[in-house]
Formats: sequence, structure tokens, C-alpha cells
Amino acid sequence: MPRTALIAAMNEELAALLPAIEGARVEPRGGREFWLGRLAGHEVVAVRSGIGKVAAAVTATLLLDHFRADRVLFLGVAGGIGTAVQVGDVVVADALLQHDMDASPLFPRHEVPLTGLSRFPVDAGFSDAVARGAAAALAEHGETAALLGHGCRVHRGLIVSGDRFVATVGESRALRALLPDALAVEMEGAAVAQVCHAFGTPLAVVRSISDRADDTAHVDFGEFLHRVAAPLGLAIVQHALAAA
Repeated sequence: MPRTALIAAMNEELAALLPAIEGARVEPRGGREFWLGRLAGHEVVAVRSGIGKVAAAVTATLLLDHFRADRVLFLGVAGGIGTAVQVGDVVVADALLQHDMDASPLFPRHEVPLTGLSRFPVDAGFSDAVARGAAAALAEHGETAALLGHGCRVHRGLIVSGDRFVATVGESRALRALLPDALAVEMEGAAVAQVCHAFGTPLAVVRSISDRADDTAHVDFGEFLHRVAAPLGLAIVQHALAAA
């Protein structure tokens, strides 16, 4: 049975997931705590990466090189920048891009030098299972819609990453103008995608939309993490593992 790596940037995003791991043992390595055990009948290793692309890349490399993870699922929250993406929706990545990568004129803007890629792929089959898991989790968590005052949807598309928290209308508009098909923005996923691509390891990325990446991005963020993102993340993982 494959070992699935489960990564989130913050402790709050793993708050519901870690206690659900059966027979968990914790192994410290590289300043991180890796939780190994079983979840939904699958062997897993779960870890908080820390925030930002470097922290995420270090964590992904440890998972693949030392813990021998067979596939990786990154979960957590993100800002919505797609026009149809609302707070409470879920975005499952079809590809990931570093919006702050710019080595021009030596290389095209957004292309990671010496890779020939700006958009790093995900594993289609694993991502399909995660999308089905997200739909099932949203259907189960009616309190999410009640809390937010609207129904929540699953979207598939481009997620972009960068080493800054996008939190103004101007930044959000600029990203939409530059990358009109981007649905969500966060700070880790594209770095993990680059590492997984280098190792040839299947990847899926799923993000709950906590804000619209604008001037209200900080409002009730803690409450959203506690009441929506953490329990929803656990449910998504459980359904995705059962479907994968």
C-alpha cells in the first residue's frame, strides 16, 4: 500500500487531522515533526511545513527522500482570485505556478530556470480522487454553508504561489490581469509541485478558500481555520484516500 504524505503550512490546518491518525508515532527531522500512522485504512505521514516556498520545498524533499512517500497531498487555505471563487469554496489544482518567479530576460517570466516549465503538473488520477473527496466533504458539512450564508463549490484549475501574503485589492487585481485563469493564491503549493516533479512523485493540492485575497483577507481568519478549514480538510483527506 502506498504511503501518502499530507502537508499543511500551519498547525491550525492540521488540527483536526493529526488526532485522527491511528497508531501515530512522531519522528523529528529537519526542525519538523513527522506523524506516521494510518488514516482511512492508508499509511500516511503528516507534517506542518511552515509558511513559504523554501519551507515547503524542504519539507517535501524530506518526505520524498527520507520518509519515502509515494504520493503527496498538500492541503490548507488560500485566497480566492478567480471571479467565481467564493469564501468557503474548495479549489483542487490542475497545475501550479510561482507568480513571483521572474528571471527575465534570461528566461520567460514565471518559468523556473533550467526546467523549461512555469506550470508544474499534478497527478490527474490522484487529483480526481481529491476533487471527489472535496465534493463529498462539502455535502457532509452543511454547517459550512450555514456559517458562510451560501452554498460551496469545488473548482479545478490553476493555483499560484508566492512568498508574499496577497492582501490588497490592487495585488489581487494585478494577479488576475497577469494570470487570468488563476483561481487561488497561496504561498507553498508550486514549490512542492517543483520538488514532486523532480522526484517523479504524484501530487495533488487542495485549498479551502478563506478570503478573497483583498483588504478583508485578515478578517475572521482564525475562526475560518478552526470552524471550516480544519474539519473540512480532514473530511476531504478521508474521502480522497477512500477513493484513491
